[in-house]
Amino acid sequence: MITWSSLSVNEKKQALARPAMANSQQLKQTVGDIIARVEKEGDEAVLDYTRKFDCPDLTSLVLSQENIDALAAKVTPEVASAIDTAFNNIKMFHEAQMPSDIALTTTPGVKCELRFTALDAVGLYIPGGSAPLPSTVLMLGVPALVAGCENKLLCTPPNKEQLIAPEIAYAARKCGIDKIFLCGGAQAIAAMALGTDSVPQVDKIFGPGNSFVTEAKQQVSQRADGAAIDMPAGPSEVLVLADEFANPEFVAADLLSQAEHGPDSQAILVSNCAALIEEAKAAVERQLATLSRAEIARPAMENARYILADSIEQAIEASNAYAAEHLIVQIENARDYLPKIKYAGSIFLGPWSPESAGDYASGTNHVLPTYGYAKNYSSLGLLDFMRRYTIQELSADGMRNLGPAIMALAAAEGLDAHEQAVALRMQALKQGDA
Repeated sequence: MITWSSLSVNEKKQALARPAMANSQQLKQTVGDIIARVEKEGDEAVLDYTRKFDCPDLTSLVLSQENIDALAAKVTPEVASAIDTAFNNIKMFHEAQMPSDIALTTTPGVKCELRFTALDAVGLYIPGGSAPLPSTVLMLGVPALVAGCENKLLCTPPNKEQLIAPEIAYAARKCGIDKIFLCGGAQAIAAMALGTDSVPQVDKIFGPGNSFVTEAKQQVSQRADGAAIDMPAGPSEVLVLADEFANPEFVAADLLSQAEHGPDSQAILVSNCAALIEEAKAAVERQLATLSRAEIARPAMENARYILADSIEQAIEASNAYAAEHLIVQIENARDYLPKIKYAGSIFLGPWSPESAGDYASGTNHVLPTYGYAKNYSSLGLLDFMRRYTIQELSADGMRNLGPAIMALAAAEGLDAHEQAVALRMQALKQGDA
């Protein structure tokens, strides 16, 4: 247990330090080589990597519509109903985010507009691994659908049978995803960013992944011919704020639901009650023994932090300094403290709001800034699948009214051609008046 008030400024930073991300020169070089090979060899490179890492007998990167439909039909009624419920809630929440265009007159005769339009082509990355992630398909596919993105493609690693999880196929079809490609890792990111004969080039790439995927996203986003990405990413994390009224079993369950994501996940409990911290620690051990993914969760919990604060206000200070991806607020009258909470990717208020709700079906998006990026990045939303642009239209009167100010500013900056572009029009207006 760490007593917050006894720490120096530097010790507080250390107490909230994230696990070091794999960012070695070797990783950069390996990913760079994969991207270069995909750029040169296209489909053949992607197929070769996919055969090596995922499916030795893969013959095509494209998952046929026939296979998509057959896989989707295998989903049990119970799971299909759950996906339908989540889809409806996520769709409702993202439809409410639809922005309105703006048009106003700033000076008589000068009209300015702000308009929004969907991105044309988006690439959605769904990781492989030990569990299918239909929830991530929904979190990426639903806003792309609501925004009106014309071309939506999905990349995910295939299994040994050259197929994918039925739940992913069902969720993808539900979201109107046009094409599914059987590839993962840095090679999938490169294929979407640069385009191959099979995989169309996209404008922006969304979705989580391992260190190779994360590094590939960073590299392609820095290329002029690459693709934009949703946000920087690091290991997933949760911070729980709890007081003496919190249920320690709930607190432990929330810490463990984060820890089972991976051994590098981070779980932090900050409380003003030492007894609650001790009870939560004991509950973690009891619950950990019951988990099927205990071998994954245990290393993460070995790096968990238990911080004792003097007050709720001091606990919130620690929370703001950390800027958690997921912030769970299990304190009495939790909503009253919202104005003091500055930084978090997503906030879960009260004892009945587990992280699991946002991860799956409440309606909010579970793609969130990690690694402290919640201080300057937002949770994924509808606007991430759109771009905005401006329009200005000056009438003759608008030019008369605003022209002198434009010319004065251009002259002050020494940009003669800018000034002349207005002066010529002003002169034409005077001659027209004559």
